[in-house]
Amino acid sequence: MVEARGIHKYFGHNHVLRGVDLTVRKGEVVVIVGPSGGGKSTFLRTINHLDVPDEGWVRIDGELLGYRAGTTDMLAVSDATLSEQRRQIGMVFQQFNLFSHMTALDNVMSGPVQVLRVGKAKAAEEARRLLALVGLEDKAASYPEQLSGGQQQRVAIARALAMHPKVMLFDEPTSSLDPEMVHEVLQVMLALSQQGMTMIIVTHEIQFANKAADRILFMEGGVVIEQGSPAEMVNNPRNERTQRFLHLVTGGI
Repeated sequence: MVEARGIHKYFGHNHVLRGVDLTVRKGEVVVIVGPSGGGKSTFLRTINHLDVPDEGWVRIDGELLGYRAGTTDMLAVSDATLSEQRRQIGMVFQQFNLFSHMTALDNVMSGPVQVLRVGKAKAAEEARRLLALVGLEDKAASYPEQLSGGQQQRVAIARALAMHPKVMLFDEPTSSLDPEMVHEVLQVMLALSQQGMTMIIVTHEIQFANKAADRILFMEGGVVIEQGSPAEMVNNPRNERTQRFLHLVTGGI
């Protein structure tokens, strides 16, 4: 479902990503962990070309993203084509980015109505189903300021799902939440994983990763240092740097 090869990214002289490869099967949940500044979020953003790779390429369900093959090289596609390709990819950020002047229902409906040109009645029906999926069927008429942080993030997840993406990307979706709100968001993400949604998640929530992930990657310095099953990575990581990181984030002294 997702194939990234040789991804490099520079910001000025800062070489943030140094040849990252990743293959994600349909229905697989991959969690990326690692210290701040290690390139995790930048890599996630290159997958949907919010940050365009300086080298390397990404395919989503076999389709090259952002480029088309020329006779001797890859050629950039138009902005319109890239926007259409991005519809296959849902993304949930640290900040909720809801439209403050819209109700929860209207936020979820906005993409299907304005981008996919779905009729309002059909879009509203689907939006109510998705709000129920994330446990917010009773908040359809509420505005973002009337919702807790956890509720706003769940609306953001429903809004991303409304576009019927093939893959969901989560960039530290609980980092802006109070501790008591983290659980409700992670429960929604866990349910999505159990329903077969392909997901790539950047998070520090190791317990969640242990429960939901098919595979965990440890990134530092713009490269993947180690990867494996949750049992391998959480209980018996091979790399000394991975061991130290996981020891700290799981409460080690």
